[in-house]
Amino acid sequence: MSPLELTTSITALANLIACSVQNEDTVDLLAAAFTQLGDTLATISVQRSLSDKANTSGILEKGDGIIAHK
Repeated sequence: MSPLELTTSITALANLIACSVQNEDTVDLLAAAFTQLGDTLATISVQRSLSDKANTSGILEKGDGIIAHK
């Protein structure tokens, strides 16, 4: 899927939800929930990337902290 197709699909989904859900409070809640979902996925992705970089640079990790160099 191209970037243009992806953004068009997301816009279409947002329009569908907005037309299907008449209660503005519910639309607001859905918007907040999807924002949190996106932010959480971005956080996980960055953490994975940083962990991969640390592991390839000779740093061993355990949990959230760096424990030793290789």
